[in-house]
Amino acid sequence: MGNAVKQRIGALQKLLAQENIDFYIVPTADYHSSEYVSDYFKMRAFLSGFTGSAGTLVVGNEEAGLWTDGRYFVQAEKELEGSGIVLYRMEEEGVPTIKEYLEKHVTEGQTIGFDGRVVSASFGKELEEELADKNVKFVYDRDVAAQLWKDRPAMPMSRLWIVPEESCGMRVEEKLSKVREKMTEEGVEHLLIAKLDDIMWLYNVRANDVEHNPVALSYTFLSMDAAVLFIQDAALTEETKAHLEKSGVSCQKYTDISDYLKNCAIKGKVWCSGADSNYMLYKLVQSRAELVDKENPTELLKAVKNPVELENIRRCYLEDSVVLTKFLFWMKENAGKVPMDELGVAKKLDAMRAEIPGFLDLSFETISAYKANAAMAHYSATQEHSDTIGADGFYLVDSGGQYEGGTTDVTRTVALGAVTDEMKLHFTKVACAMLRLADTKFLSGCTGRNLDIIAREPLWDCALDYKHGTGHGIGYILNVHEGPHRLSWQYKPEKKEAVLEEGMIVSDEPGMYVQDSHGIRTENIVEIVKESKNAYGQFMGFRHLTYVPIDLDAIDIQYMEPSDIRKLNAYHRQVFEKLAPYFAGKELEKLKYATRAV
Repeated sequence: MGNAVKQRIGALQKLLAQENIDFYIVPTADYHSSEYVSDYFKMRAFLSGFTGSAGTLVVGNEEAGLWTDGRYFVQAEKELEGSGIVLYRMEEEGVPTIKEYLEKHVTEGQTIGFDGRVVSASFGKELEEELADKNVKFVYDRDVAAQLWKDRPAMPMSRLWIVPEESCGMRVEEKLSKVREKMTEEGVEHLLIAKLDDIMWLYNVRANDVEHNPVALSYTFLSMDAAVLFIQDAALTEETKAHLEKSGVSCQKYTDISDYLKNCAIKGKVWCSGADSNYMLYKLVQSRAELVDKENPTELLKAVKNPVELENIRRCYLEDSVVLTKFLFWMKENAGKVPMDELGVAKKLDAMRAEIPGFLDLSFETISAYKANAAMAHYSATQEHSDTIGADGFYLVDSGGQYEGGTTDVTRTVALGAVTDEMKLHFTKVACAMLRLADTKFLSGCTGRNLDIIAREPLWDCALDYKHGTGHGIGYILNVHEGPHRLSWQYKPEKKEAVLEEGMIVSDEPGMYVQDSHGIRTENIVEIVKESKNAYGQFMGFRHLTYVPIDLDAIDIQYMEPSDIRKLNAYHRQVFEKLAPYFAGKELEKLKYATRAV
């Protein structure tokens, strides 16, 4: 493999020399910054031999380097062996970022190249600013490396399907009207959207072009009196064509977006989110009109679920909770008694979910992690590496489904046998963290940064922490990770903080991870609701959507405040009330025991 990669990098360097390009950047991305990248877009993997899901290749005349994060250091070392590509371990001391590397190595007047369709506008702008003093030229209008990939897979293409009006709660015409109201408020005449879940939400359609995300490769360009959807011809059926036409939406070829933007009539300002558009389209719009760079108006509209969506989501989460609870009962009863490994039990859970009415797909690949593997927050078992599960230690499962009535996400950790006192301390504090946040009342106007510390307090009190956010938004029959709201204590100036509004749903998922020992995460999804209103303002709160027992075998009440015990017992009363109608016989007895008061 190393020699083949060396040859590819050498061939690319020859092409770059012919094109007068000094450095070429190949990220892990499609044209829409999707979370998952289909085979067609895995150019970085093809060129470098590194198959991890995150990483960026930079090829210069003399050196090629690959940047990836800590999840993939071991894998990258192995896969890059003999290739001559230098591994840059991101966020390690002394390791430069890509921007720092280029700042050091690029000389006056040199040229940096990349396929502008797979580089986000925000990253491209950062490069411009970082290298502004070097008179650098950017070449971004072609995929130079494409000619080396002779057997490149086909671009993904699936058929669009319509979300029925009774399921989505709002017609396309109403959504377009709301978007145009936002455009008027912003003083723009046009809006370009490249974010796939926003486009699917706007037009009440779904597809299957991105793994686990029910979206179609597409763009849309709106004016005050027209809406154009750019999509692959074969994705359209007579039914979807009629649906879009009835809604005032015309269709053009997916590949025609650039020519359209070059030639269409544009008057006034164009709204285009740099965080959600690729660099090539962003620069094209910028060359033709005054550009307003703000997050898409669809993002917030999509995040606030309407009453029909919420009703379906509540039902969907209840049915999903029933299945996960039954799976966890099976795990605790059979660990050490029947042969099982991480991948096998994940497939069992996936099959159980597939039996739920309206099941469409998983919402992401199930994370099934035993003992030390769970210390890696995004561990993934594979055919080559799937540990045997025994009757001791912790097992963590983070999973979810796509259904006709919603998108689910839930994590539970269970003790399959003996666990240490330290593990019980960590488990108990994580449970307290999740429940404290879910029980919080807060004033309208708060963002996730105001509330994140509530979840971290039980852990911070013990000088412990988890290195990920506490919560993310979730789509409706859409992406499992959705903005603009999130729960995180860290201030990031590049990310606008979104106010938490009634109708949003968000994950509540504190954790604790000890390398080479164990990982714990307890994740519920909660709905944001209005509470009392008085002279001090409108108070808000959370309501559980997830009803899955928290493993009492791993709880030690000596680490809990009396209020924490009350919260745990109150939650388990709700779990029993919600789930009992779906259980009978021995399973119902298990449910009673699993939700007993402590």
